Amino acid sequence: MSEQDLLARIRELVDREHELRSQAENREIDPETERRKLAELEVTLDQCWDLLRHRRARLDAGESPDDAAVNPPGQVENYLQ
Repeated sequence: MSEQDLLARIRELVDREHELRSQAENREIDPETERRKLAELEVTLDQCWDLLRHRRARLDAGESPDDAAVNPPGQVENYLQ
């Protein structure tokens, strides 16, 4: 996945997040469904941002950004703990 592909994926996820919030405001989906789907989106977004940072760090270090891999949700979600 190229950096441009990754940025496009991030934009897709952000658009989906906005769509979910709009659906919730319009009562098109119930609050529990909104919370569950938003939680899933947030994890995926965190993974994408993490991968983008790793790709850029590898590039800055003179290494191939294509060798960067997606970290599992448990790792990405617990960086600050």
